[in-house]
Formats: sequence, C-alpha cells, structure tokens
Amino acid sequence: MARGDMLKKKHHVTQELADVIGKVKASRGDVTKDVWKYIKKHGLQGCKDGDRRTIYPDECLARVIGKKPINMMKMTGKISSHILEEA
Repeated sequence: MARGDMLKKKHHVTQELADVIGKVKASRGDVTKDVWKYIKKHGLQGCKDGDRRTIYPDECLARVIGKKPINMMKMTGKISSHILEEA
C-alpha cells in the first residue's frame, strides 16, 4: 500500500483522541490536521521563536500526549498509540 493511501485510510481512535479531534473515526492525515487545529485554537504552541516547536498540553490534550511539554516532532508518536484499527 502506498504511503499516501495509508494516510487516507480511516481508523477508529480512542475516546481521549476523539475528545480532541471531534471524531471517532479518522484517517491519520485528518488526525494530524485536527490535532494541530486544536493546538492553534487553544494557544498550546510556544510563542517565542526558539519555543515554537514545544507544545504545552491542556487537560484534554494531556490525556493523549501526557502532561509535560513535548517537542512537536515527538508528539506524533504519542498520538499514534491512540489510533486503533481500521474503521
């Protein structure tokens, strides 16, 4: 299966992730877009130039990625554990 197809395939997500993205089924690509929408909407990204890669989770997002601030590159790995089986 091509990488692009993998990003489009729908998967069930955990309730914790569903609370963040507003969906119980989503493709990996949509999960990534929706998590970033949530981060930007709630102002959870660092605001200084050197800090822009750091995400400061609120209570809802912390149930998915943990309570500690996290580098955005490591966030994807945490989110992946909340993407379950094919829909």
